[in-house]
Parts: sequence; C-alpha cells; structure tokens
Amino acid sequence: MSSRPAPLIPPRLRAILVRVPLLVPIVRFLRRGPLARDRNLLITLSVLTLLLGALAARVSSDVFSPSLLVLVTLVGGLQLRLRSLVVLTGAVGVALAYIAVVLGPRSVSLGLLVTIGFTSVLAFLMARTRGKLGVQGLRGDAMLLELRDRLKRQGDLPALSKDWGQRVVLKQAGGSSFGGDFLVSTRHDDILEVALVDVSGKGVDAGTRALMLSGTFGGLLGSVESFLPACNAYLHRQPEGEGFVTAVHLRLDLSTGAYEITSAGHPPVVKFDAGTGTWQVSAAKGVVLGVVPDLHCEPDNGVLHKGDALMLYTDGLIEQPGRDIDSGLDRLLGEAERLVPSGFYDGARPLVNSMSAGHNDDCALILIWRP
Repeated sequence: MSSRPAPLIPPRLRAILVRVPLLVPIVRFLRRGPLARDRNLLITLSVLTLLLGALAARVSSDVFSPSLLVLVTLVGGLQLRLRSLVVLTGAVGVALAYIAVVLGPRSVSLGLLVTIGFTSVLAFLMARTRGKLGVQGLRGDAMLLELRDRLKRQGDLPALSKDWGQRVVLKQAGGSSFGGDFLVSTRHDDILEVALVDVSGKGVDAGTRALMLSGTFGGLLGSVESFLPACNAYLHRQPEGEGFVTAVHLRLDLSTGAYEITSAGHPPVVKFDAGTGTWQVSAAKGVVLGVVPDLHCEPDNGVLHKGDALMLYTDGLIEQPGRDIDSGLDRLLGEAERLVPSGFYDGARPLVNSMSAGHNDDCALILIWRP
C-alpha cells in the first residue's frame, strides 16, 4: 500500500499564505520556466547589489564597502547565463553611480573601478564558456574532473597473478592532467590485452582527442579479432582527421607466457632476455593509424620466460629536438640497464624521469615481466 509524501507546507499554513496579496502570482513566476533558477539568482544578486549601494551611500561605506560588489560580480560570472550577467553588470554600475552621487566621486576610487572592470571581463568569459558547454555553475569543471579520473582509472592494468609483475608510468607534458598518450587494457581468463596509443600533439591540445579515442579503442579491445585494423577502420571513417595516431597492441597468454605484438607506426617494443641479459628490439611493424583504408601489420611473436620482461613506451621517451630517433632508442636501452639491478618496478619511474628530462612532451611506459 503506497503512501503519499507529506506536503512541504502544512494545510493550515497554506490556507493563510494563499490569502496574502500577490504572494501566489510571485511564487508561480519564480517557479515558472526552465530558466527559473537563473532568473531567481539574477533577481537575488541584483537586489543585493542595489541594497549594498544604498547601504554604502546612506549608512557606512566602511561597513558596507563598495568592494563587495566585486564578489557579487564574481558569483554572477560563476552561476549566471550571459544575458543575465549583462543585467547584473548594469545593476553594479547603477550602485556605483549612486554611491558616487551621494558621497562624491572620490568615494569610488580608480582602483575599485579597474578591479570591478577586470572581474566583469573575467565573469563574461566564464559565462560565455559555460554557455557554449550548455552547463551551469561549476558543472563543466566537474565533468572534466570526472573524465580525467576515468582516463586515469583506464590507465591501470588489470590485476595479475603473483607470477607476473607490471608497472605503468604516465607523464603528461607541462604537468597537465590530460595528454595524448593513453592506455587501454582488458583481461579475459589468462589472456591479457594491452594497447598503448599516442595521439599527435601534447598536453591539453591532444587530450581532447585522446579522451574520445580512449572510449572507442577501449570498446574495441577484446571485442574484435584484429584490434589495430579495427581502430584504423574507425579513424578512416571519420569525416575530420584526428591527426597522427600511433598504437601498439600486446596480446599475452599469462599461463604460457606466449605473446603477440602488433604495431601501427609506434616505437618498437623491447624485450629483456634474462638468458643473455640484453634488451632486444621487436620486429613488429605497421603504418600509422588512419592513413590507409586497409591496415597491414607485421606481428612479432615470442614467449616470456622466467626473468624476461616487455617494455612498451611512446615516442616522448626517445624523440628529442635535434637528435635522431635511433640514438634516442639506444639511449633508452642504455638507461634501461639500470632496471635490472634495482628491479623493474623501482626502476620504471627513474627511467621515465631521466629520458624525459630537458624536453616537454607526453611520455608513457609500460613494463610487464615474469619474476
């Protein structure tokens, strides 16, 4: 048996309130339309602005300082639509003019006018951006934070058994939360699939494309037989180019150690052979994604034995202005020798910091090893 929720206003009090002149039409006006919240906030801030102007002029400009109008303008920039902000700015101008008329022009200093003017410009820029996004308040920033957190969670490899070790290091250009390097991975029983993708550009400029592609590539991984050709077909169908996109795909059988590597214009994967104590460059090759309609990849197959490791990385670790890529790869392999004495897990972060020192680019490193 369902029960109706209790009314917010008791019936007796409601009967008294409806008899108050103009109260019901005012309440209906404030609650009417999809923009009621924006309109009500505009009315509140405008009344507050005019009240502050009157109190500053008639009571005390020290207690009710005209500088409080800066805060009102800032709140309007964070919450109001662009048209409503124009009205609020007009109310601020009226309040300042009233103070100047009553107390004299010197009561409104040039510094205050410059501060309010700068705040108004900033408020209009914020309102304009929110208007384009179609969100109100700080919801747009919350959406970006949520996307950033999802991208970070997606960059975590699935949990592996004690017979395997893994380490992921992502370093975005300029310390940004978004970048053009991202990782997608999935595990089904003993089959681990990992894809490391590098979108052209760096930092926030490449981050928007990376956010879109990460969702698409993450859906394709583990769902199609040929991952990189499927990604290439998707990019080739897009009406607008997504810039250069390179990727490397690793399919690893955790029960046997057998793996297959396919690459699309990506820097070569390197394998540490515990038997010889050397790093070996993978022979996997392929064209950059989205360039040709039919992508042909030359895979590289092998087996990871005890003590072996695979290292996947992006070009931010080996490309530097004025330096050949091959020399950058040689330097990476030389620096990677430090991983063996200190352990792969502890050596991954120092390796990225060492290789990325002196230039500003997105960097990513994935290490998977068999202890």
